[in-house]
Amino acid sequence: MTTSSVPRDDLTDPGLSVLMSEQRRLINLAYRLLGSLADAEDVVQETYARWYAMPRQQQEAIASPGGWLTRVASRICLDQLRSARARRERYVGPWIPEPLPGRAEGAAALPSGAAAGPTDPADRVTLDESVSMAFLVVLELMTPAERVAFLLHDVFCHPFAEVAKILGRTPEACRQLASSARRRVRAAQSPAPPASEHARIVRDFKQAWEAMDVNALIGLLDPAATVTADGGGLVNALPRPVEGSERIAHHIVRFTGTGPRLVVTERMVNGQPGLVVLQDGSVVTVLAFDVADDRITRIWAVRNPEKLRHWTVEP
Repeated sequence: MTTSSVPRDDLTDPGLSVLMSEQRRLINLAYRLLGSLADAEDVVQETYARWYAMPRQQQEAIASPGGWLTRVASRICLDQLRSARARRERYVGPWIPEPLPGRAEGAAALPSGAAAGPTDPADRVTLDESVSMAFLVVLELMTPAERVAFLLHDVFCHPFAEVAKILGRTPEACRQLASSARRRVRAAQSPAPPASEHARIVRDFKQAWEAMDVNALIGLLDPAATVTADGGGLVNALPRPVEGSERIAHHIVRFTGTGPRLVVTERMVNGQPGLVVLQDGSVVTVLAFDVADDRITRIWAVRNPEKLRHWTVEP
């Protein structure tokens, strides 16, 4: 999918480079707002389509094209967020944000003879703490207005006066929305371990999984750990979250022992150490982990193939 809709006649537009320089920032914003790179690409494409649908004179009258693009993209996202509740009610099983691979872990982590996809999402989405799976899941708990106010102000550093224009509220109301969202984030967050420690725990989990060592798996999981799987009704997945270290460990071993041979490899998932499960050279599951106090507290397993398009490899 392309992420712009620039008419060929406008390629000589002297302001084109300025407009297109906003593209990556808009995709970054839309992905965090919607939790889907595919939806983010559609939003940015629609935003640019609206820009180029305006007469040239109207375009030239806009003092800040970048600000205009941000306002339009944010409003499109806001409309989608407001309708997301109905869509999620029709979604089969739990919904998890679309996972993103890290650029550094691209071709090197693929099986021999496999080719990377034609586009690299890490070239378009900055992988930092604001796209960790834990952070994106917390965003899902916010109201659409909270989410927009918080991300625009706290992550993308827009003043509340600008946020107010997008939400159609007063700056003070937007300030309160961002403050409420901030409290949600603080309540859900636990102190993050160093990246090396996170990676070690995930690696130990992989080794225990491959060894089918139930006791080792239990020891790596917090007693109140939770695993959530997203199959979207397209593949087999847990219909609801599984809680408790013993239940999770036994489920993992049972799942591995009864299915086809799987290959588990370490990969960066949304900027953090995670695991990818391959079957016959294709990615069938991407796992993201939340770690606290040397234990895994949350596992998100994305199995919906529509959310793995950037992870699927060609033989």
